Amino acid sequence: MEKYICTICGYVYDPGQGDPENGIPAGTAFGDLPEEWVCPLCSAGKEMFELEG
Repeated sequence: MEKYICTICGYVYDPGQGDPENGIPAGTAFGDLPEEWVCPLCSAGKEMFELEG
């Protein structure tokens, strides 16, 4: 699965790890994240992420 990077702080969302601290299990693709999900480091919305690489 593809990784996405926050253009504000550089946090990388890795679907292989998910975001368990915020209720997102490993294996959750970026496109399947809830609309209300935000970057765990800077609280930027999903629209501030872009495909890494």
